[in-house]
Amino acid sequence: MAIQQSAWAAAKAEPSLVPSIFAPESTPAHAISNLAGFVLVITGAIFAVVAGLLLYAVIRFRRRANDDGTEPAQVYGSGPIEAAWTTVPFLIVLVLSLATARVIHELQDAPKPAGALDVQVIGHQWWWEVRYPKLGIVTANELHVPVSQGRGRSPTFLDLRSADVVHSFWAPRLAGKIDLIPNKVNSMWIEPERPGLFLGQCGTYCGTQHAWMLLRVYAETPEDFDRWVAQQKKLAENDPTAAAGRLVFERTACINCHSVNGTVGNGRFGPDLTHLMSRATLGSGALRNSPETLRAWIKSPDQFKPGVLMPAMNLNDADLDNLVAYLTTLK
Repeated sequence: MAIQQSAWAAAKAEPSLVPSIFAPESTPAHAISNLAGFVLVITGAIFAVVAGLLLYAVIRFRRRANDDGTEPAQVYGSGPIEAAWTTVPFLIVLVLSLATARVIHELQDAPKPAGALDVQVIGHQWWWEVRYPKLGIVTANELHVPVSQGRGRSPTFLDLRSADVVHSFWAPRLAGKIDLIPNKVNSMWIEPERPGLFLGQCGTYCGTQHAWMLLRVYAETPEDFDRWVAQQKKLAENDPTAAAGRLVFERTACINCHSVNGTVGNGRFGPDLTHLMSRATLGSGALRNSPETLRAWIKSPDQFKPGVLMPAMNLNDADLDNLVAYLTTLK
């Protein structure tokens, strides 16, 4: 498992990959963080008052050495106190409810600006399919979005779907957690404040490899995002020196699950491979993407992601080498 361990160590070495809810870097994440802070202050004050009164009562009315054992005077009913402990909690709950409702409204009913980007995210066991319907782009396990700079707001609106079981889209620094439910479309939006790389993950247990269902969110300047779009719109490389590997791809079960533009491969069960080598990881974060790890993954995916639905292809060494040589041209 040395290959997998080195990939995980490299991921932890990138500070922006730490999925911390305490470091919001997107408009929705800031709204949620501010609400959480407000609620924490109020509930903290309630705790301090209740704990203080309890501590006072324990000390003030403790048993003393000279107590004669008689029952203290009993007081029944106090209009002002009863009114206070009814009115104050009601007002606190009202304030918290209104504050929460305001944030929910801001996030769920946010108007879509003209410059917004539409993306479909489809959860599979155990990887993410990412589609840009208006741009004609399909990728996997990586979400590229522009930051709002110069030319106005550019939030990204996500339609969230599931192809099998319940998943949850969660990029803590960018937004809250939203479920992906079969036969239902949920939605959310993100608006990163700066270019950078942010780690997301599935936030609901969805099977054996739930922990290796990671998502990399790349927030890019408008210029970098436009360059990425232009590169992703290109057809797959047709390198003559990799023709033998392309034949292996087209004549085996690869094309039943995977798609590569410009070839007969149009499968939808697995990730689109048209620009496979432009991605940083394999197996939704299980491995760093390199020719060596790609070969190991194709030879025995279950070794790195037990229970993965991709079978071992059982290719001979020559065909495996040719296939890897072809796939590494897909940039």
